Amino acid sequence: MDQYIEFVGNHPILSLAWVALVALIVGGWFKSKFSAIRQINPQQLTLLINREDGLVVDIRAQKEFNNGRIAGAEHLSPEKAKQSDFSSLEKSKSKPIILVCTTGMTASGIATAMHKAGFESVYVLSGGMGAWQSASLPTTTGR
Repeated sequence: MDQYIEFVGNHPILSLAWVALVALIVGGWFKSKFSAIRQINPQQLTLLINREDGLVVDIRAQKEFNNGRIAGAEHLSPEKAKQSDFSSLEKSKSKPIILVCTTGMTASGIATAMHKAGFESVYVLSGGMGAWQSASLPTTTGR
């Protein structure tokens, strides 16, 4: 214990950096555990679709959506999603909704807006379509 105290006394800036880093990690963990928005993997997505009639909403550009999407996914244009225009999904407010983007990053912000708009169960596919394709799961193409 004396060595820790000596280290902190000799290196206050480095010690503060370590404390800040630990606080960020712990804060991020708590935020993810108590957030209304859950990150799910491709296997959990298929369970939500099959067991709870989940709706997959793809928020990628129309061209990317047409080139390959999860079967049964509905398209919501990125412009509408960023403007919080979820009128096309109003009938599905009580269903589990799984948002899919390219990498999973864009969908997180949209998921928060959907939750604030009254959608009960909003999930984000962690890793986006990249994770879905990496898991060698099927996609459909066309309109």
